[in-house]
Amino acid sequence: MEKEKTEEFFVPQIMVAKYTEKPVAIDGSLDDAVWKKAVRYSMCLSKDSGKDAPKEGGEVMLAWDEETLYVGAHLVDSDIVQKGEEDQSHFYTTGDLLEVFLKPEKEEWYWELYGTPNNKKTVFWFPSRKFLGVFRNMDRWTKDLIDIKVAAHLGGTLNDSRNKDRYWTIEMAFPARQIAPWYMFTPGEDHYFGPGSEWRVLVSRYNYSRYLEKTELSMFPQLSKTNYHLLEEYGIIHFEK
Repeated sequence: MEKEKTEEFFVPQIMVAKYTEKPVAIDGSLDDAVWKKAVRYSMCLSKDSGKDAPKEGGEVMLAWDEETLYVGAHLVDSDIVQKGEEDQSHFYTTGDLLEVFLKPEKEEWYWELYGTPNNKKTVFWFPSRKFLGVFRNMDRWTKDLIDIKVAAHLGGTLNDSRNKDRYWTIEMAFPARQIAPWYMFTPGEDHYFGPGSEWRVLVSRYNYSRYLEKTELSMFPQLSKTNYHLLEEYGIIHFEK
């Protein structure tokens, strides 16, 4: 008798965002009080890679207040590289990069947001995954949608592969009223981030290094494949206050 196939259910990872009464100073240093109490999540490789941990790991954290969602990261890096010099560039083709994907639970649209070790940024917005190739190429339109803030601190030297670097840290800030359009919510409500709002998130990384066999692509939560647009596998933000 043929064995019955059991359906595998995917359980999304929860990522806790800690509340801060004082806005985070976006300087890349990770020395704000909220980061000391934030939950640290270790970057990992996709499940199909056969390995869990990247050779050069990292930790990511989430924080929030009523006006802003914050992302902080500490990234081990032996060779800090980023050749892109203009905002709104496709930085994954030019060097090291941290990406943040944000998607409302009950909507199809989502954001793809970049921060680099040389303090550059990019904003992409997609009406749905079906528009991935189209809207990513509309740079002049998407760059004016929101004003994100990005700052990095380097434990090493940028674009100098003669020296072995140690790490870089980054802070990113996403304004609530621009990230979360008004039509998401019931009239009269005013919770863009916080308990009661439902957001999916993925933090991903491109790591180029002369000391690695190939470009290392890591993320949190862990995805089944190295495809940063697997929306159904994004984590769920738990806003803790």
